[in-house]
Amino acid sequence: MSTILTGAEPQVRPAQHFPATIGRFDDPADRAAIDGLARWVEDRYRAELQQRPSKHVYVRTLPGATIAQVDRLRDSPVVRDAIVRQVRAGSVIAPMKHTDELYLSHYNKDGGGDQGLFDKHYDGNLRFLSSSVVVRALIYLQSDATYTVVFGDSGVRKAFGSYEFGLLDFHRELHWVEGAYDPTDRQRILLKCNYLVTSPDATVTEWAALAANTAVFYVVKSAMEYSKSPRTLPQRAVGLLCNLFRRLNIVHPLIPLAIVAASTAALVWAIVRTVAVL
Repeated sequence: MSTILTGAEPQVRPAQHFPATIGRFDDPADRAAIDGLARWVEDRYRAELQQRPSKHVYVRTLPGATIAQVDRLRDSPVVRDAIVRQVRAGSVIAPMKHTDELYLSHYNKDGGGDQGLFDKHYDGNLRFLSSSVVVRALIYLQSDATYTVVFGDSGVRKAFGSYEFGLLDFHRELHWVEGAYDPTDRQRILLKCNYLVTSPDATVTEWAALAANTAVFYVVKSAMEYSKSPRTLPQRAVGLLCNLFRRLNIVHPLIPLAIVAASTAALVWAIVRTVAVL
C-alpha cells in the first residue's frame, strides 16, 4: 500500500508540466529494504559522513547486491503507479538508471557547484523539448523532517522523512529547500532516480530525448562535482559558472546553451586562426 498526494490535475502529456507528487512506502518489506540500505550506506561511507560537502555516487557503481535493493525501490509499483497516474494513458516510462545517484546531503553555501540546493532552480534546462518529460524521484532512505522542499510551480511544500518520496518534473519544476544544515540531525540519505516519459508513438524522438538528457546530465554533474567546496582558482571559476547558469536557466533555458555554443565557437575560431598563422 502507498499514500499518494498530487499537486495538480493528472494526465499530462509530454511537453507539459508534470505536477509534483508526494508518496510513501508503507509495505513492511519495502521499509526493511530502505532500512537495510541506510545501514549499508552508514557503514560503507562512514568517513564521508563526517565530512563536508554533499556526496553523490552513481548507483551503477555500487555492489551488485546493493543495486538489487535499489532496484526494488526505483522499480517499485508504488513509484511507477504514482507516475502513471499523472501522465497520458499508454505513455512509455523508461528508467534512466545510468543517471541515478545515491546522495548524502551535507550542504555548503560556498559559491561552489553544490550551492543550488537552497537557491531556486530547475534541475535541467531542456524544458523546451516537446516530445518528452523527465520525472525525477527523490526517495528518502533516511531523513528527519527538518528541511522543507518547495515545489514552486506545483504549489507543493513537503518536509520529507524516511520512507517518503517526491516526484518532480526534472526540467519544468522550479524548486528549492528551506531550512539549514544541522550536523546533529540524522544523516540525510536519499536516492535520485530519473524516468523518461514519452508518447506511445515516439521512437526516434525518444532516442533523441534520451541522448540529449544524458549529455546535459553528465556535463552539468561533472561541473558541479568538480567545483564543490572550491579550493583552487579553476574550481572557483567553474563554481561561479554553475551558479550563473543556474540563474540564467530560470530566465530562459536557451541562454546557458547559447553562451556555451558561442564560447565554443569562439574557442574553435581562435584555434583555427592560431594554426593558420603558424
